[in-house]
Amino acid sequence: MNAKTLTIASAFVAFLMISGPVGAQPAPDSAAPAATASIAAPTTQIKNPYGFGALVANGDWVSHSVLGILAIMSFGSWFIFVTKMWEQSRLMNQSKLTEKKFWSAASIEEGIDRLGKNNAFRNVVERGQQAMARQGGMLSQADWVQMSLNRAVEEENARLGGGISFLASVGSTAPFVGLFGTVWGILSALTAIGVAGQASIDKGAGPVGEALIMTALGLAVAVPAVLCYNFLVRRNKVISEKFRSFASDLQTYLLSSKR
Repeated sequence: MNAKTLTIASAFVAFLMISGPVGAQPAPDSAAPAATASIAAPTTQIKNPYGFGALVANGDWVSHSVLGILAIMSFGSWFIFVTKMWEQSRLMNQSKLTEKKFWSAASIEEGIDRLGKNNAFRNVVERGQQAMARQGGMLSQADWVQMSLNRAVEEENARLGGGISFLASVGSTAPFVGLFGTVWGILSALTAIGVAGQASIDKGAGPVGEALIMTALGLAVAVPAVLCYNFLVRRNKVISEKFRSFASDLQTYLLSSKR
């Protein structure tokens, strides 16, 4: 064998060593299906065993009673807020209607007819008209009319403020109702740990979670009740001032018309 043949054979052997076996596949291609399968696998969501649903399903009669009381407080607060908002809006519309129609009437009887039957300001006018027809005894007629109008205004204000005190009661007591549930949850956690004989997380996580949920629910009921109470009280003051202004103008009108 000559030198040329040996050189060609050596180059061929070196090429085979560098390129590797002809039928071999690269390693990254074999790992691709496994990676694709792991990405395509659906993710499973772990259910929270210590949430509100677990409290409703696994709570005792004390926790259920606290939840019921807070639910009644919340429903009552929103019911009173909606009804009082509607009543206040109705009275404000009646005030605008009274300013527009009553004072433009030719007589007080015509003004009463213009107000309609369900107008709260009509009650004030009728009480003033009745006071003008009565004899006040030792009181002068002006004092008698003023006393009758003030009484009518106070009656309307008392009717307007009815039920709002419930919001104040809820706002002041709901946090303590939730706090009672919190104390009961912590007591249940300590009892579970004592019975188990070891301070493990799984024994106290459930009752402690109930305690924290009770605290949050108490605040969630109390804060809207306080805000609604302040909002309604401010609007009641505006409407009450409208009643007083109308009664004062009506008293002047009645006494001046008689003279």
